[in-house]
Amino acid sequence: MNSDRTTPPSSPPPALPPDTLTQRIGVLARREVEARILAPVIDALGERFGREEVIEVVKQVIIDTAQAQGRDLAETMGDNGSIELLDSLQYWTRDDALHIDVLAQDEERLDFNVTRCRYAEMYRALGVPELGAVFSCNRDQALVQGFNAGAEFSRTQTIMDGASFCDFRYRFPAGSSADTPRGNEADP
Repeated sequence: MNSDRTTPPSSPPPALPPDTLTQRIGVLARREVEARILAPVIDALGERFGREEVIEVVKQVIIDTAQAQGRDLAETMGDNGSIELLDSLQYWTRDDALHIDVLAQDEERLDFNVTRCRYAEMYRALGVPELGAVFSCNRDQALVQGFNAGAEFSRTQTIMDGASFCDFRYRFPAGSSADTPRGNEADP
């Protein structure tokens, strides 16, 4: 083996085309497709490498993906404030997927409760209730971070974990919408 040989630097993978699945099929159908594919893959990898380790990797991939999707969502919605986030819920509620009670909404906050979650129902029906939080609830914090880096998110309970409702609370500090860079925009 020649130690003087160097491996040429690898080029980054080609950029993927824009993700339009959510707009075309809705998030509930998308999550079902993902769960039907990922659950058996996680089972097989878990047998070989250990289930906990595999789930930790899956969680991180989903978080990274959700952050990127949040950035894309802000671009799709035209801005990244509470009004646009509320408007974007159309993708998650399509097909009667969520029942939402909006409690408060202004420029600096969005508070709502989810009183019915067909995502949780679907994961239970598929026999993978333990993966529901990994595949869906796990995304919420990361999505809003990508959507608006200055926004704050809190939730203390979920239907997925057995509560009677999910409590979503978002805070958008003054100026966080206009001052938060999105995408790969160059600094001026």
